[in-house]
Amino acid sequence: MADKINTILFDFDGTLLDTNELIIQTFMAVLGKHYPGRFDREDCLSFIGPSLKETFDSIDPAMTEQLVREYREWNAEMHDEMVAEYPAVTETLRLLKAKGLKLAVVSTKRRDVLARGMALMGVEDVFDCVIGLDDVTRPKPDPEPLQKAMDLLGAEPSRTLMVGDNSHDIEGGKNAGTRTAGVAWSAKGEAFLAKFEPDYMLHGMGDLLEIVDSQVKAR
Repeated sequence: MADKINTILFDFDGTLLDTNELIIQTFMAVLGKHYPGRFDREDCLSFIGPSLKETFDSIDPAMTEQLVREYREWNAEMHDEMVAEYPAVTETLRLLKAKGLKLAVVSTKRRDVLARGMALMGVEDVFDCVIGLDDVTRPKPDPEPLQKAMDLLGAEPSRTLMVGDNSHDIEGGKNAGTRTAGVAWSAKGEAFLAKFEPDYMLHGMGDLLEIVDSQVKAR
């Protein structure tokens, strides 16, 4: 029997908060302005997960700084009206906290944007630490952000679960030696996420309660 999970690291966008439409619309607005007709929604879906720098470097490195700035401005203006919590997220987080689990956010978003999303959800008090893009040198799938969170929490990889909606989350967990859980509500689809062989696949956030209680594989 594996060591019982006592720490859960969560990606944020697309895992706890549904920001998918906001992200897609932001990319469409910014890229449509500079490269009319070149990108569609399907293209923008592939940009969910990597850091903005990685995405814009792959498109036009000479424009990365400007594109990141425009993305952040448009995204910030539209953020509050275009995002929504996924079902049962806040309730599940509070139940996990009540069970004594250590909880953290490990995201490729900046801390100020994460703080805004957490405030909208009313979960600022739930997390023991938050690791954003500005806290690390190398974002997921590099293990650095996960390791930093575990160091701050005094957590062991064998007793830690990384939960996310993208390949970066699953690969980051594997690279850091944690167990991993994909979310079936990923914008890229359950089948896409399953290719990266997470230990668990969540079909609702409440599945985590069963996993931490029983440690039975939920794939």
